[in-house]
Amino acid sequence: MPRLEGKVAVITGAGTGIGRATARLFAAEGARVVIAEVNAAAGEQTAQLIVQEGGQAIAITTDVTEPDSIQATIDKAVQHYGGLHVLHNNAGGSTARDSNVTEAPLEEFWRVIKLDLFGTFLGCRFGIPAIVRSGGGSVINMSSNVALMGVPGRDCYTAAKGGVAAMTRSMAVEFAPKVRVNAIAPSATMTDRVRTLVAGNAALGKLAESHLVGLIEPEDIASMALFLASDESSKVTGHIYPVDSGVIIS
Repeated sequence: MPRLEGKVAVITGAGTGIGRATARLFAAEGARVVIAEVNAAAGEQTAQLIVQEGGQAIAITTDVTEPDSIQATIDKAVQHYGGLHVLHNNAGGSTARDSNVTEAPLEEFWRVIKLDLFGTFLGCRFGIPAIVRSGGGSVINMSSNVALMGVPGRDCYTAAKGGVAAMTRSMAVEFAPKVRVNAIAPSATMTDRVRTLVAGNAALGKLAESHLVGLIEPEDIASMALFLASDESSKVTGHIYPVDSGVIIS
């Protein structure tokens, strides 16, 4: 039996990269998937790809930084598929403008706080009640290895992802036993965006070279998300799971 049979999943930022890989895997495992993506064309491409592969998916244009937008997406998901069981707050990301606390542009700090931290907050604000009404399920947030170790030149992103990790723990306590809340903490994952960042940042390049068991691909993160979405993790909540090829310990 597919591991997500009968479940409805909303995945933010699923137009490309980790989000697209996760959406495809969830659909292959039986989930009905909602692609919540600010780039309408990319979201539709992911949904069409899943349908071509025999899965079920719809795309909804969504800005996770706008309360009305993410609430409307959750409502449409429930109306279309009859419930919500998995919320994967995947939308986010850093840019090459990030730097240390004394040099980073203030607008970059607020950009990443709004997208990565506030966007996750809003997803949970509207998604968790829908999951409770559907009988319970799983929230999967995206933290980062920078929240668990010192990485120079990433102070904006570190602040946002550290906040996601802390919020994950508090929500796990608040919403148990109906809703499990966990987070994934990837190291540099070889999406197109990250390949560009690594090429232009010596610290990130050094980080990528320190991976003990090889470079991380989007599918590696998707596999962890699948475990956290499935009933196999029914007694797992409040944890931050590194998928980092051993970077944190090396």
